Amino acid sequence: EQARNVFKVLLISPIVGFGASALLLLALKMLLRKPELYESPKGNQPPPFWIRALLVLTCTGVSFGHGSNDGQKGMGLIMLILIGTVPPAYALNHAIGIDQMHEFIAVSQQAEQVLNRAIARSAAPGARSADPRAELTASIQTRHLTPAALPALRQMIDKIDQEVVLYKSLSSVPASQQQNVRNDMYVVSESLHLLARSGQPIDSAGAAVLANYKKQLDRSTKYIPSWVKVAVALALGLGTMVGWKRVVITVGERIGKEHLTYAQGAAAQIVAACTILAADIFHMPVSTTHVLSSGVAGTMSANGSGLQFATIRNIALAWVFTLPAAALLAGGIFLVMYRFV
Repeated sequence: EQARNVFKVLLISPIVGFGASALLLLALKMLLRKPELYESPKGNQPPPFWIRALLVLTCTGVSFGHGSNDGQKGMGLIMLILIGTVPPAYALNHAIGIDQMHEFIAVSQQAEQVLNRAIARSAAPGARSADPRAELTASIQTRHLTPAALPALRQMIDKIDQEVVLYKSLSSVPASQQQNVRNDMYVVSESLHLLARSGQPIDSAGAAVLANYKKQLDRSTKYIPSWVKVAVALALGLGTMVGWKRVVITVGERIGKEHLTYAQGAAAQIVAACTILAADIFHMPVSTTHVLSSGVAGTMSANGSGLQFATIRNIALAWVFTLPAAALLAGGIFLVMYRFV
């Protein structure tokens, strides 16, 4: 389901960038009648100060959006590797101390009480699951809560509660059990997310308790160490500093038949920043380059500057083939490693 959403967003976002940038440029022409704004750069002569300030501001928005979206991809991949290779150190958030564990225990007991009331109103109040994790995993995979899911969820919460009481802090969980405790927390968290959308007869107060408990679980498993954030930020910044020129030349000079004007650049950057930040709100990854280059193409079309279809074709082919090529390559490498390593 998540992969399907990624493909949808990557398909829709360039279309949004194209259309919104074209409309924004037309609106600027109607509302802001400054001839110098609609001129192309003349050699190395800098633009007027207010135009430079506008471009710096809109560029900062794109940069912020790029970091907030592409940066999260890098952090997610690094954490995936760390959790898979050294789970004793990164499977659980060791920064959570004993005081926070007391709060976690109190909230988990409240969550158990909410589920007990819900189970008491169900058709099988005394039901228990022989394998609660497998029961919940099946519900997550099918996106449908089975009748035994509520008792299984209560059993899993009780199990996690006992583990937290036993070890007193996440850093004290034995290395051999870190991955197991993380898996329990993850399954319960995803089951609570499914429960909130299932329409089960749980009152608003009970739903708030379960949401708070899910937040506690996510704080224990869904975290990013500070050094990972700094490393990804440096990688993005250094990568942009080193490889900016070819991208800038392509976007600024080779998409349209005329050079990009200041207004076109500002419109494309405003739309790119807003589109990327909107995707962040809905937790969807997008490509900054795709959105920005399609935005430039939209402004070229709205401005009557014409498009260089050879460049558009090459960009479109790169969009079409990058995802399946990356998927096939990664899948092939995985199969080779799975069989021979």
